[in-house]
Amino acid sequence: MQPDPSANARGAVFMVVSMGAFTCNDALMKLALESVPFHQALAVRGAIACALVGAALLAARPAGRRIAPRDRARVALRSLAEVAATICFISALVEIGLPRTSAILQATPLAVTLGAALFLGEPIGWRRALAIAIGLLGVLLIIRPGPEGFTAGSLWAALAVLVVVARDLVTRTLSPATASLPVTAAATVALTAYGWAGMLFTDWRAMAPAGLLYLAASAVFLMIGYQTAILAMRVGEVGFAAPFRYTALVWALLLGWLIFDDIPGPVTLTGAAIVVGSGLYAFWRERRLARRAGARPRPAALP
Repeated sequence: MQPDPSANARGAVFMVVSMGAFTCNDALMKLALESVPFHQALAVRGAIACALVGAALLAARPAGRRIAPRDRARVALRSLAEVAATICFISALVEIGLPRTSAILQATPLAVTLGAALFLGEPIGWRRALAIAIGLLGVLLIIRPGPEGFTAGSLWAALAVLVVVARDLVTRTLSPATASLPVTAAATVALTAYGWAGMLFTDWRAMAPAGLLYLAASAVFLMIGYQTAILAMRVGEVGFAAPFRYTALVWALLLGWLIFDDIPGPVTLTGAAIVVGSGLYAFWRERRLARRAGARPRPAALP
């Protein structure tokens, strides 16, 4: 079956919008955290996000709300990983800023490919293995381990990559009978519950209208990001849309410059270019092998 160019174009647009929405969510959370405590920010944003996803669940058909019985424990495990990933990512965001954190997170697709080979037995050739190794060297350039370059924020970002890999490997084991929306809802509820649990040990701080607006907008962008990411994976060829996930770095550099006046140095940009280039090659290689085998490429891991 020949690929549909219009469907591929829609998939690419959905992916670009998804990456932009996730990055706007990150920037808004960083702005909110300047005046709102961490757990309070998660609790308030989560309450708004739960209302949005709850409305979507009510509007969905019964099949769109189903979690297969065999997947219930896996969805719970995935939700816990989502909580851990959020903690690590936001901690990195506060410490080292949006552009550098996003640059490190671009290693996630390569790390997921490696993890799938190690833990799920998915085949990987020497070319993609080499691309992964080069990409991880690019991450080391960004992190710059050593007393002069390494920071706690870099460690948080690296931990975020590892946790996201675990989350996405669990996601790959979910059966087709499980709908995407309840998986998103479970993660949203888990994050919100963590935020409110943390409030047991945190004093509530009165929020200025700007802080509340940041959190409300963050929740909206988060939901847009989740849903457009799912659409990107289901419209057209996955192998065509997946490389557009690296536009997240472009969004992060742009928003970091416009909002936070944060411009990464040449070493960070060089490392990011190596990571993105390695990832694009790995996607191209997987798509080429899939075409030779007459099969569609496997879905890439969602953000």
